[in-house]
Amino acid sequence: MILTNNKDGWKILFFFLSINLLLTGCFVYKFNDAVIPTNVKTVKIGFIENKARYINPQLSPKLTDKLQSKITNQTKLTRTNNDDADYVISGAITNYDPSQTVGVSAQQASTNRLTVTVHIVLRKTLENKVDEFDVSRSFDFSANLTLQQAEGQLLEEVVRNLTDEIFNRIFNNW
Repeated sequence: MILTNNKDGWKILFFFLSINLLLTGCFVYKFNDAVIPTNVKTVKIGFIENKARYINPQLSPKLTDKLQSKITNQTKLTRTNNDDADYVISGAITNYDPSQTVGVSAQQASTNRLTVTVHIVLRKTLENKVDEFDVSRSFDFSANLTLQQAEGQLLEEVVRNLTDEIFNRIFNNW
């Protein structure tokens, strides 16, 4: 083999391996990284209250826990209970509305829809600024299920989707 008897061959091989490692290292992207100003270090995440007319007692605590976990795991922010945190996030479930959708016949809907809306308040203490926005998602379920049955099946999906959208609106400006 050429490389075993030739010192220049080893140098060439080492050079190309180094270039390969360098180039592949330059193209590593993480899509889930949050865009956070460097001076923002702390976050307080308040309990997402349930102020909807119809209340699912599991939704509020699960949504709060999932949002806290996502922010803790996907950002470098330190959670605190202090009201002077750099970011203070609070919110409320303002709408939890089951409705019928157009169905197979006029007498019976083929699917029902659950629409959930969460109002979020983001206080940016360092900027002395408050941003407010609503996140709303609809979830279809079979008309053969009662709302309580559908809630059991949809709860994790509702929590995951709302959490992702809230996170993206706060940290990725979506």
